[in-house]
Amino acid sequence: MHIWVDADACPAVIKDILFRVAERLQLHVTLVANQLIRVPGSRFIRALQVPAGADAADAEIVERVSAGDIVVTGDIPLASLVLEKGGLPLNPRGEWYTKDTIAQQLTMRSFMEELRSSGVDTGGPAAFNHADRQNFANALDRELTRGGNGAGTR
Repeated sequence: MHIWVDADACPAVIKDILFRVAERLQLHVTLVANQLIRVPGSRFIRALQVPAGADAADAEIVERVSAGDIVVTGDIPLASLVLEKGGLPLNPRGEWYTKDTIAQQLTMRSFMEELRSSGVDTGGPAAFNHADRQNFANALDRELTRGGNGAGTR
């Protein structure tokens, strides 16, 4: 199992949780971004910088992800592609994207984009908080405790 991180927009506290998990469980964690990302010196943690471009990091993750890998992302289209490859997408707020819910999430995303493009102020996501951090840590821990063998069950 490998943990891939869509790192451009991933909160620092989530990265810190992943760094601790990598060391504790000796799991490989790769942060993918189109900017330089600093990571602690570890044989389990690495950063992969991709060329600038709208979806360059997403494309790199999709190309490299394998069934059963965890992908940390808030990007719903990326989560959909990860699910197609048998990966387990988890957003930074601790919610798993699943085969049962991804179509609805893509539709809602498209609807909200349409509203914004027509000038409607839809606000934004709520501020990231301690409960979100805890939900993420708990969701990740439950999956890793299961042995990471849940590929395709979401």
